[in-house]
Amino acid sequence: MSLDLDRRGLLGAGLAGAASIGLGTGASAASPAPLAPGRSMADFAGAMKAFRGVVGAEWVFGDEEAVAPYDKAYIPDPAHRYKPVGAVCPQSLEEVQAIVRIANQYRQPLWTVSTGKNMGYGMTSPATPGQVVLDLKRMNRILEVDAELGTCLLEPGVTYQQLKDYLDENRIPLWIDVPTVGPIASPVGNTLDRGVGYTPYGEHFMFQCGMEVVLPSGEVMRTGMGSIKGSTAWQAFKWGYGPYLDGLFTQSNFGIVTKMGLWLMPRPPVYKPFMVRHGEMADVPRIIEAMRPLRVSNLVANCNLMMSASYQLAMFKRRNEIVPDGAPLDDASVKKAAKANGLGMWNTYFALYGTDETIAGVEPIIRASLSASGGEVLTAAEMGDNPWFHHHQTLMQGGLNLDEIGLLRWRGSGGGLAWFAPVAAARGVEAERQTALARQIVESHGFDYTAAYAIGWRDLHHIIALLFDKADAAEHARADACYKDLVVRFGAQGWASYRTGVNSMDLVARQYGEVNRRFNATLKHAIDPNGILSPGKSGII
Repeated sequence: MSLDLDRRGLLGAGLAGAASIGLGTGASAASPAPLAPGRSMADFAGAMKAFRGVVGAEWVFGDEEAVAPYDKAYIPDPAHRYKPVGAVCPQSLEEVQAIVRIANQYRQPLWTVSTGKNMGYGMTSPATPGQVVLDLKRMNRILEVDAELGTCLLEPGVTYQQLKDYLDENRIPLWIDVPTVGPIASPVGNTLDRGVGYTPYGEHFMFQCGMEVVLPSGEVMRTGMGSIKGSTAWQAFKWGYGPYLDGLFTQSNFGIVTKMGLWLMPRPPVYKPFMVRHGEMADVPRIIEAMRPLRVSNLVANCNLMMSASYQLAMFKRRNEIVPDGAPLDDASVKKAAKANGLGMWNTYFALYGTDETIAGVEPIIRASLSASGGEVLTAAEMGDNPWFHHHQTLMQGGLNLDEIGLLRWRGSGGGLAWFAPVAAARGVEAERQTALARQIVESHGFDYTAAYAIGWRDLHHIIALLFDKADAAEHARADACYKDLVVRFGAQGWASYRTGVNSMDLVARQYGEVNRRFNATLKHAIDPNGILSPGKSGII
């Protein structure tokens, strides 16, 4: 399996790819996967023909070979349940509206993606059978950047790399905030999934302001100040008037976001990155207790990552470089490899942003607190060109890299990855309990504990990377069972995921309670009576 996510991949599944497989106006609409319940082949064929009339035959994919690029995922799916039936790629708001109206006419479900690069959550795989992927990658315009207000207005196909290049080329002194594998991901898509990054603007949805949304009826709604004719505050004031609506379109299937406003961070005069190295797995609670007051007080302003040595080693190494094939990944072997590469068993990355004077004022306070936890506080002066330090040094200033794609190589060439992301309060005792439970579960299924904690203002995102060889059928099946075990057993302790892949959306939704599910279903049935927009997203049918 290719380990570069097919960097041409879905981006290359356009005109040239269509020509090579003969997707002209007479292209077959034969479905390569089961249709949605209650839909006929005539419905599917009618919808695909009508889609071609909107976007052109070269941007509609309906046979098995053409759909293949959309059928690439890294999550556990041994039964191959999450297979799309086709794809359509609009280029404008008006084309999205037309597609939605056609979907209503033929009752053809659409699974919406921005760029479809959420590696550990399912890529472009739909949550239920019979869906046509509504791929918004061609809607890739940067519509506005306001250097004074620090705002931008984007379409969903814009990537983080594209936005950064625009800022650099136009010498606009603003930073982006990126997730893992940012170059190929979409700021709109990541924000809608409530993803997180590495700078003080790391809680992406907090720094979103205003949306344009195509509703299931095909109508267009603008949230916040966007519906006011002549308003200059659409990207400046989040709330508008009346109920706040933007949140309804995150992690949901209530509409298709075709434009989004974001706030961008002004480039600070001085940026100073740090790594805090702790030597023992048991240091988890001490690290959290030391970092929490610094985060709550905003002395450390960025969303910082506390990385296990095993996770970090997996980025650039293969498992059999640490232990022999078939052997358990023991702490002594990990510690030896970590030490050889300038790492501790836990490595926490944060940065200071400001002026020489402000950084000089707060750095001694921060150093004293983190040193008291038993950590070594290190900077670029000590870490030099260490690749793990460089990775985070880059990300914490809005830079981009694809280093974490290396995780797919950890256990072999069959690259399988699923992120499990339970949330807890930022307390050391909770992190200690979560770490112990996670290790017990993954090791009982024959996998390694490769994890990190994203330390927010008052919360922890425990990011567990379940790495497996998807080419090994037995291991693939074990990974599927392991992931479900993680969801169920963590949920039983009150630790539910803040985000999950299509392989567990319904399972996680049930943990949030039947009242929540009924409320979401009531909204869904009221605004999308034909159930055409991403059925199954976040467990909402």
